[in-house]
Amino acid sequence: MKIFYYDHHTFPLPENHRFPADKYRLLRERVQAAGLVAADDLVAAPKITAVSLQRAHLPSYLQRLEQGLLSRAEMRRIGLPWSPELINRVQYTVGATTAAARIALRDGLALSLGGGTHHACRDHGQGYCLYNDVVVAARTMQAEGRVRRVAVIDCDVHQGNGTAEIAASDPTIFTFSIHGEKNFPFRKVPSDLDIGLLDGTEDTAYLRQLEPAVMQALATKPELIFYLAGADVHVHDRLGRLALSAAGMAARDKLVLRRCRQAGVPVVVLMAGGYGRLLSETVALYFQTVQITTEFAHL
Repeated sequence: MKIFYYDHHTFPLPENHRFPADKYRLLRERVQAAGLVAADDLVAAPKITAVSLQRAHLPSYLQRLEQGLLSRAEMRRIGLPWSPELINRVQYTVGATTAAARIALRDGLALSLGGGTHHACRDHGQGYCLYNDVVVAARTMQAEGRVRRVAVIDCDVHQGNGTAEIAASDPTIFTFSIHGEKNFPFRKVPSDLDIGLLDGTEDTAYLRQLEPAVMQALATKPELIFYLAGADVHVHDRLGRLALSAAGMAARDKLVLRRCRQAGVPVVVLMAGGYGRLLSETVALYFQTVQITTEFAHL
């Protein structure tokens, strides 16, 4: 199974910034140390093309973003300080998701050690998301004639408002988000299917609601699925407000991958959000998702 990474494209952050950028490097190092895949299956991501980015975003937004012309308010909404290195980094983020989509269509499964930037909208970024990697990758696969119908299964604790907004009038992309109802974003954009969870939702209630929704997504007959796993549903996540255990999250990953495998649909697995009180805890939860995905690749 191919795993794509991009953490070596670093960008500056102020000391004590709340975005835990080191988690991606630590995850890659743990994947390497564990030998989950052969060395040549851990692949440095390519950079996304400008043409591909325009499949999800307005050219005017892309130009202003790349040239550092967004206002302070717009950058505050994103939550990361602008730099050329940041723009370079996130173009590799999208490149990783897009490359993983191509490989998933060939092999059945592929994974990015990051991705899932689902808050980025057509004409603005927010919530640490500058480009919407999922919609860019989905539409690039469509433009290349590889697929017609795509589904998004978004299990990040925050609603995938950007994905929902960009794909709102697109019947070829089915969007499903299961998230904390009272969590960010506070003004949600309707997906094709949304499940808003109460604060403190635990494993059993979560999984009971997830399975029929996954089946509903599969009923749309997608030829490719983007699965945003999300470590931020964990009980100790400082931005999550849900109460899933690590075991519950493992059951979640297995449920999604098992149902997609049974339906014969290729899957791109993305890490999405994770803001644990301990960085090591987030990395461990991400690693669990990677490990489970590699196990399914061998079935």
